Amino acid sequence: MKHNKPTTKIIAGKYKGKVLELPSLDVTRSSKARLKESLFNVLQFDIIDKIFIESFAGSGSIGLEALSREAKRAYFVELDKNSYKILTRNCKSVEADSCQMMLGDTFIQTPLIINSLKNSDDELIVYIDPPFDYRDGMDDIYTKSFEMVEKIDNDNIYMVIIEHVSSLEMPEILGKFSLDKTKKFGKSSLSYYTYTEEV
Repeated sequence: MKHNKPTTKIIAGKYKGKVLELPSLDVTRSSKARLKESLFNVLQFDIIDKIFIESFAGSGSIGLEALSREAKRAYFVELDKNSYKILTRNCKSVEADSCQMMLGDTFIQTPLIINSLKNSDDELIVYIDPPFDYRDGMDDIYTKSFEMVEKIDNDNIYMVIIEHVSSLEMPEILGKFSLDKTKKFGKSSLSYYTYTEEV
């Protein structure tokens, strides 16, 4: 039976109200509407013409929301094959030409994407949303995520945003980036990193 599939909607912008499929909730979790709304309230017009990279993309609902709000292009990285199929369908139903989907390990693919855009005139927003449930082999997922940010060498990163479990103590500094602010939404929080001011 196909009914009762989980879905979400694009909140605002040119694709407002567009229904997106969600993967099974035991594989991934959708970023809650309140959190998503807050994220884009923080970014507001800064999203316009930026390149948006969504790691651990799941359904792609964050990156597709960014496209709806005039981001120039979105890159998505997802490891789970079923989630990737749904991500692909969602991208095709919204704006296929502006989406680039990659099936694979975030810790390999995301740095490759960022590095490939190193000499671009575009500014990048990197959104990292590691799975909460520490499934087998995932107990170091936050550590690996932090290390991935520490290794970013680009000068064209506008912001790095990490969605994480609220109980996690977030580092003040990650490589070139420093923690600007953290906003909590129950069990989930968003931490915003921008370039460290050079003294």
